[in-house]
Amino acid sequence: MSARSVRADQAPHRSSRRRSRTLATGAAGAAVAALLLSACGSGSSGGSGGTGFVAGKGGIATVKQADRKDAPSLTGTSLEGKALDLAGYKGKIVVVNVWGSWCAPCREEAPYLAKVAKETKPQGVEFVGINTRDPDRSPAKAFEKRFGVEYPSFYDPSGKLMLRFPKGSLNPQAIPSTLVIDREGKIAARALTPLNYTKMRKMIDPLLAEK
Repeated sequence: MSARSVRADQAPHRSSRRRSRTLATGAAGAAVAALLLSACGSGSSGGSGGTGFVAGKGGIATVKQADRKDAPSLTGTSLEGKALDLAGYKGKIVVVNVWGSWCAPCREEAPYLAKVAKETKPQGVEFVGINTRDPDRSPAKAFEKRFGVEYPSFYDPSGKLMLRFPKGSLNPQAIPSTLVIDREGKIAARALTPLNYTKMRKMIDPLLAEK
């Protein structure tokens, strides 16, 4: 068999691999697009059967300690271009807020998140943002300065970090979304609506009381 015929035989395999990669990329892109269609919306506080979480009033859903699922690994860079890894907060209660500088409800809740972040940090609570759909960092950094946000945020313009949360868990489904992760690294609560001070404390205080 000639070298030419070998290349010809290999060509369909290469073409098949390229098609597979294209389909996988397209599926991921479609999933991100579908998720971001709910941007600045109220989202849904419900979920599929067997998830173990309860949707409460005010768009806040919670999970009993025994039924919680592990939070995903989140790594990337911050708005300041520094390495950021969710695993660095192991043993802490972590509040993860998904936001964008373009999102009016995000601007509405930002002062409350900034206030609660300062109040609860001495109690072992850390806040981390996921900034999404901002085409560059400048508007997002201006947002943080305007509202006194001092905690770091992942820079995730395509929304891919949001897709790392497991299906059937309290995953983010709208912008803004806020999730609270317990000291064991498990997702304990989620809000799919903008939060005020009272709602934010309602999500965190029960976890502070857990042993």
